[in-house]
Amino acid sequence: MGDPTTIRRLYGRRSGHKLREGQAALVEELLPTLSVPEAGEIGSALLFGDDRPLHFEIGFGSGEHLAYRADLLPDHGFIGCEPFLNGVVGALTHIRDQRLTNIRLHMGDALEVLERLPDASLRFVYLLHPDPWPKARHAKRRMVNHGPLDLIAAKLQPGGEFRLGTDDPTYCRWSMMIMDQRRDFEWLAESARDFLIRPGGWPETRYEAKARRKGHEVWYFRYRRV
Repeated sequence: MGDPTTIRRLYGRRSGHKLREGQAALVEELLPTLSVPEAGEIGSALLFGDDRPLHFEIGFGSGEHLAYRADLLPDHGFIGCEPFLNGVVGALTHIRDQRLTNIRLHMGDALEVLERLPDASLRFVYLLHPDPWPKARHAKRRMVNHGPLDLIAAKLQPGGEFRLGTDDPTYCRWSMMIMDQRRDFEWLAESARDFLIRPGGWPETRYEAKARRKGHEVWYFRYRRV
């Protein structure tokens, strides 16, 4: 053991630049109204008041993808988890400006929230540009490891989809190796184009645009829960 399901430690800074007054107000006033409860089992009825398809994003960055998908699918429910305060502020800004009512947020470890969802309750799980931990000795910290994938597989409905995006060659190769060992996921790619071209409904995030400006290739993986 030793992957993220057992390490239970978030690395890196929890906050960056000092929040402006308006940003601090979002954290103090808006975040509590849409935060995932801190304890107990959670599900669609508790979070959104009805039975609806659920999406789950692990590490949503500044929230561009989360907000885009929530706006695209207003009758679905979205749960976004991000440990870093400035990213949460970004998501709150999107939620306020776009008047999105179908998002719930957790500032902290995504796996702690994922564990509390009923099995087979999620339609989509997104993991976009996770920290690659490029050194071999840090590979156990990568989110694409069998421990987290066992949990994701348990929470996805049969036919549900796990989406992974990365611009890191090491993480790309690692993910392909790990996912190839799984028998509970089917890779939805018939040609190279299917993972080299961004699929429809998958917006470009700020992080991805920055990666492309640096000349990085980006890979898009879609896996169906079988």
